[in-house]
Amino acid sequence: MTTTGSSNETSTARLAPSAPFGSVFSPLMSVARFDGGSWSEPDIGPLDSFRMHPGAHALHYGSACFEGLKAHRQMDGTARPFRADAHAARMAQSAGRLCLPVPSPELTQRLIAMAVEANEDTVPDPPGALYLRPTLLGTDETIGAAAHPSETAIFFVLACPVGDYLPPRPLTIAVETEVPRTTPQFGVVKAGANYAMALTPIMAARQQYAADQVLFAPGGIVQETGASNIVLIDGDHLITPALTDAYLHGVTRDSLLKVARSMGWRVDERELSLADVVEWISRPTAELALTGTAAVVGAVGTLVVDGEPLVVGTPGQAPRTAELRRTLIEIQTGRRSAEF
Repeated sequence: MTTTGSSNETSTARLAPSAPFGSVFSPLMSVARFDGGSWSEPDIGPLDSFRMHPGAHALHYGSACFEGLKAHRQMDGTARPFRADAHAARMAQSAGRLCLPVPSPELTQRLIAMAVEANEDTVPDPPGALYLRPTLLGTDETIGAAAHPSETAIFFVLACPVGDYLPPRPLTIAVETEVPRTTPQFGVVKAGANYAMALTPIMAARQQYAADQVLFAPGGIVQETGASNIVLIDGDHLITPALTDAYLHGVTRDSLLKVARSMGWRVDERELSLADVVEWISRPTAELALTGTAAVVGAVGTLVVDGEPLVVGTPGQAPRTAELRRTLIEIQTGRRSAEF
């Protein structure tokens, strides 16, 4: 692999904040390969150097997982990934559940750091960031191994200069109580199949209700949306569903809970029924928000339950949600210190 990237590619990457989220890539990626016994030395190469056999295990049997995190431009001009250690731990968990070669947290963090350093000149200034996508794929060249894991793998980190993921308005979320987002034992795995399984109800909700997302609450127990965790806020009180294996343990969710606690808020993690959420948003000062790496924090203005649109208590842009978002971004960009 070479480490050269054209200046034209770099200038294009700088335009990413005005392009659709994740659609423009930085020119270089970091890569390591597992040969069945050990990992290769990590390397940097051009984005177009990636090749995969059509019979690769990942393409036929779903032996693939990924992560998503951001590197932020700091006040001194450097770029720093946010909580790479937590994402590395979750990557190891996902790989283990899918019986893929498990990268050590040290390897994952090294590949992330290499991708940031190689593409540092494409990191946008705040509020933009460099979105990073560590990806692990099983590469055994066979279509006869449905009952066997891949013994070889490729592990790489893509980089995308990005702006805002969510539209600058309160969101509309439709509730799905019949179909789960994914199978319970793989809810904690960040795998593409989990997102694909959520697409049918999401597309239906967009067509029927012009919804931005779907909140999955199988059996009336609230879990997460198709791509984000949720939080309920009222004044200095924040509630979020307690973690289970049925849905993803968001790093942004965890970060926001730490931020809220540091500000003296009361934070509760417990099972939430749909009835609890409906009662909560009926309060005049209530807020409902989505949390995720791409989304950061986004206010929900309308919740569609059984086809009926319910307006969340606080009109317009929810002030406490905005405060959480602002505080977290200040921490991510080094403008505010945080012991945690």
